[in-house]
Amino acid sequence: MIIVRSPLRLSLGGGGTDLPSYYKSFGGFLVAAAIDKYVYVALHQTFERELIVKYSQMEHVQSPDQVRHPIIREALKLLEFSDIHLEIVSMADIPAGTGLGSSGSFTTALLKGLHAYKKDLIHPQELAEQACHIEIDLLGEPVGKQDQYIAAYGGLTCFDFLPDGSVQSRPLRITPETQHSLEDNLVLFFTGYSRNSSTILKDQDEKSKGQDKKMLENIHSIKELGKKVCSALEAGDPDAFGQLMHEHWLIKKVRSPSMSSGVIDKWYDLGIKNGALGGKLIGAGGGGFLLFYAHDKAKLRKAMSEAGLKEVRFRFDFEGTKIVV
Repeated sequence: MIIVRSPLRLSLGGGGTDLPSYYKSFGGFLVAAAIDKYVYVALHQTFERELIVKYSQMEHVQSPDQVRHPIIREALKLLEFSDIHLEIVSMADIPAGTGLGSSGSFTTALLKGLHAYKKDLIHPQELAEQACHIEIDLLGEPVGKQDQYIAAYGGLTCFDFLPDGSVQSRPLRITPETQHSLEDNLVLFFTGYSRNSSTILKDQDEKSKGQDKKMLENIHSIKELGKKVCSALEAGDPDAFGQLMHEHWLIKKVRSPSMSSGVIDKWYDLGIKNGALGGKLIGAGGGGFLLFYAHDKAKLRKAMSEAGLKEVRFRFDFEGTKIVV
């Protein structure tokens, strides 16, 4: 039995600049944080020759080509699994479609488990690249690279997405005091809405490929905000980060009107009126989680609870995708 866990993530600044349609022309930059909410993948050797796959559905097949789940199918093919005596089971702390990068976390966990099954060691860089290759190149999903990379590496991490497709990563250089302040003052609420981010990301992807001037100017602004977020946190000023979150919220709403909705706008305004310096929807938008930065957390929690939103408490994860059993 092999059990792997891979952390979910919060994008702190620069999200959207990691799509190939943007970084191949302009280069991307973002800051992301892995959190202690996980996707788990378990692998078990079966007695008979069979391939059993369990997720929200169950599949019982005889070869990787017959697997309907696209990521599992392509991962098995990529790693050249032919002699199948394998059961694969997945589960998660948070539902999919909520903006925390669960697809990238699932892919890295699956690949890490399959490599362990074959007794192969794999570096986080290679693990992230293989996950990106499956989702972007083989499956043609309109997604970026941040989810796979932050899941593989963990921590509070800065990523540069270079035009040649390579990715450079480094830890966010902050003091323990700044890290603790950031962790303590970030508050995460579930909106109750799950969504498929592909529609929103596809719109950005197509407009970027078409060199849409307004879209590119907007993403340029988001990239600069990501760099300001990095500078503010490394300078030990998490309050400035909170204010930048609000600026990010306004810019992103211009880029993707479907990112928010009337009720989400109402909740965001409620958060600002009740102690939050700034906030954002995590992920492409349309639902999922609202993240706020606030000193008066008790006031904020009371207001959001009365509005019907559920808080999810978290800490940062610094281990990345790892084998736990």
